[in-house]
Amino acid sequence: MQRDKTYHEQRNESNIKRLRELLNELPPLCSEYFRGIDHSTSVLTRLNYAYDLRIFFEFLTTETAHFKGIKVSDFSLEDIRRIKVTHIEMFLSHLTLYSRPDNPEIEHKNKGSGKYRKLSAVRSFFNYLFKKGYINGNVADLVETPKIEELPIVRLEADEVANVIDIIESGEGLTESQKKYHEITKTRDIAIFSLFLGTGIRISELVGLNISDLDFDINGFKVTRKGGNQVILYFGDEVREALLNYLEERKTIQPLPGSEDALFLSIQRRRISTHAVQKLVKKYTKLVAPLKEISPHKLRSTYGTNLYRETGDIYLVAEVLGHKDVNTTKKHYAAISDEQRRAASRVIKLRK
Repeated sequence: MQRDKTYHEQRNESNIKRLRELLNELPPLCSEYFRGIDHSTSVLTRLNYAYDLRIFFEFLTTETAHFKGIKVSDFSLEDIRRIKVTHIEMFLSHLTLYSRPDNPEIEHKNKGSGKYRKLSAVRSFFNYLFKKGYINGNVADLVETPKIEELPIVRLEADEVANVIDIIESGEGLTESQKKYHEITKTRDIAIFSLFLGTGIRISELVGLNISDLDFDINGFKVTRKGGNQVILYFGDEVREALLNYLEERKTIQPLPGSEDALFLSIQRRRISTHAVQKLVKKYTKLVAPLKEISPHKLRSTYGTNLYRETGDIYLVAEVLGHKDVNTTKKHYAAISDEQRRAASRVIKLRK
């Protein structure tokens, strides 16, 4: 009997199909490039690189005199050899505010982090061509790396965490139209928020959770992390209670085919989508923190902050959050260390 595909496997297959479609729009050498990095990158990374390279070549063929009029899918090796540092610098400037040729009405914006990612895609492509001997050097390496803005960490404070759970339970502050669905979804929504705030789970991991991933004997569940690695995340008693309450309710719902094992279901009885989770997080957090833009990732930051405050162990925080580099964790939670040092300075009294 053939087993059902997991959510992660289904998503991977969807990304592979989309990548193959994108390759038809890109220069022929891109197909060889993506085959070359297949074993060292995830499908999602390659898909994002493909999107970014499409934007790069669209810019060259529509916005520069050297390449204007060339069809992106006809871009040859000789054309690639004519790309200069100036063209890539112009591209980064273009990314500040641009529209794609097939949809000029929609404007896209990029700050330093967005430009950095797209430059990384271009550098990776040129680096592959250089290693294969197609070009004499990687001109993208000569382009100055965009500065990434240090943004303040946005998260919920301890009282806001308690308040948001209370609001989900009571429905206080919701509009009349929102209250129509509140009784149907509140047990599910409490479980979703409890998982975010009690385990630091990523939104992609949360929507991919299956009932069969849960193990209440160990108070843990299995998730597939970036890169495809599977790990066990553990939860405390409050999360356990929220999950068990929801699972009792979940038994009364008949899911649509394909979503039988999905933990969290939409009102339509399908596996809940990332977009739906983003909307419900925004709906509830706006009631307790109207001046903050709280996303599922910010709930993850809230968990990381609380864990670091309680343990002071940055390596534990990195391990639980799934950060490959502890420096990433340090960068995000260094401000807490500063708070602790300030608190320490107030403990010692020189004169009563």
